[in-house]
Amino acid sequence: MDSDQKTLNMATVGADTLARAARTRITSIQAKGIASSTLILYDSSDASTPGTAVATYNYGTEGLEVYIPGSGIKFENGIVYNLAGSGGSVTVTITGA
Repeated sequence: MDSDQKTLNMATVGADTLARAARTRITSIQAKGIASSTLILYDSSDASTPGTAVATYNYGTEGLEVYIPGSGIKFENGIVYNLAGSGGSVTVTITGA
């Protein structure tokens, strides 16, 4: 059986970074707990001009675990992210891969 669910690991810190340049839905997010972390997600295929944020998550040492109900968050053009903090990484589950 083949599934359309895949994972992306986002580990670049402090810069707008292209994670996927295609239509995608994020269905869950897990992040390592680092003090004063922020994850910003953009619907864009261009990291140099990502546009308006679709979602922003602020978290600390407790980490982040989010299940997005229904069909998830739709990114029509792709996913650009910015992970701010002293380190760490974020793993997202996606469909449309």
